[in-house]
Amino acid sequence: MHSQPKKTHSRFIILAMITFVLTLATGDRATISVAGPEMQNQLGITSIEIGYLFSVFSWAYVLCMTPAGWIADKFGSKRAMFWGILLWSAITVVMGCVSWLTAAVVPMLLVLRFLLGMTESPVGPSSGRIIAAWFPSSERGVAGAIFNSAQYASIAIFTPLMAWLCHEFGWEHVFIVMGFIGIGVALVWLKYFHVPMKHPTINQQELDYIKEGGGLIDLDIKAVNPAAGKKSKASLKDIAQLFKSRMLVGIFIGQYCITAMTWFPIYLVKERGFSILQAGFMASIPAVCGLVGGIASGFFSDWMLKKTGNLSLARKVPITIGLTLSASMIFCNYVQSEALVIFLMSAAFFGKGFGSLGWAVVADTAPKQIIGTTGGLFNSLGNIAGIVTPLVIGYIISSTGSFQVALVYVGAHGIIAVLSYWIIVGKIQRLELTTETEEKKIENYSH
Repeated sequence: MHSQPKKTHSRFIILAMITFVLTLATGDRATISVAGPEMQNQLGITSIEIGYLFSVFSWAYVLCMTPAGWIADKFGSKRAMFWGILLWSAITVVMGCVSWLTAAVVPMLLVLRFLLGMTESPVGPSSGRIIAAWFPSSERGVAGAIFNSAQYASIAIFTPLMAWLCHEFGWEHVFIVMGFIGIGVALVWLKYFHVPMKHPTINQQELDYIKEGGGLIDLDIKAVNPAAGKKSKASLKDIAQLFKSRMLVGIFIGQYCITAMTWFPIYLVKERGFSILQAGFMASIPAVCGLVGGIASGFFSDWMLKKTGNLSLARKVPITIGLTLSASMIFCNYVQSEALVIFLMSAAFFGKGFGSLGWAVVADTAPKQIIGTTGGLFNSLGNIAGIVTPLVIGYIISSTGSFQVALVYVGAHGIIAVLSYWIIVGKIQRLELTTETEEKKIENYSH
């Protein structure tokens, strides 16, 4: 009697690939943070102009996220991601050559930073689709958490490399080397990324395991093989249905609040005058806690799902624990000890990481026809907080002269996110889009 072959683990190779792509994307958008001071000295760029160079990326990223999700739904995650990586990497190389190409350096850099935000926007929506296709519900918490940890991994992998390049060879080489690394990654992606049903190393046992656990293994098969049927794409009516869903509206609100909380570390430098935050070991403690919290959350959520069989509880409980803990930053207003402030901020970072299960939730809930578009909207609406929160904090500080109210404002977002998940979201399940025929039936029935 032959024993059944064990299932392969191709899905984890795919997870490593999308995590590295996000790590690279995070590194490429941070090139200007590392190269900025030397660029300012050599090219005469003012601090205000550097500020515009940072913000123009965010505007493009937010504006293009939903269209990028639509593109991923229409053409498939493989192609959307390949062209994104290739184009943003080429743009990064051009940024390194800008002083040789034109005298109008700042206008050219503004255009290039906008294009960088535009071409990086497919990463989130495409990856959300890939997690939905490649992972059963019972593993999506871990997959989403590991993918989300790329933002911390980027600090560890690419920031030291970029700092060394800038110091040894000049600011241009930060952009040029990072760009060529990206071009190499794009070619590797094109050759080695496959949808589940077309992957050369996956066996039937793994395919069955993913499918039986709720993985959408045929999600991109129409993009790979147009003969298989009409490609999925979002219409305006489909997008309107997303906003008619209380569940998704609650999830969108939660993501906005979680993103708003990214801004709280500046408090330590501005209000507390912490030199330890700006350099050395102490500065890294909260970030490490965020990384640990983010990965631990995925394991805890998937463990809860296996124990209870209740997807809503398995996602909401870690989000509640994490974001309630992240609100502990408010207590920094009431303690004087530097060690206590670092402890509270580390707890808040850990909590924010532990509560950041958003991509797993999107993979669980987005309509299968438009997962990319839903992920794009989710990320876009979340990133609006990155534009709004610094402005609000600026107004609060200018009117009060203190960070205390600002800290309460940011910390309260954690509580709002928790309330949104419990009061608005309701049961976490995949949203089924209704067709025009079904809508007419519902209308006739209601009349």
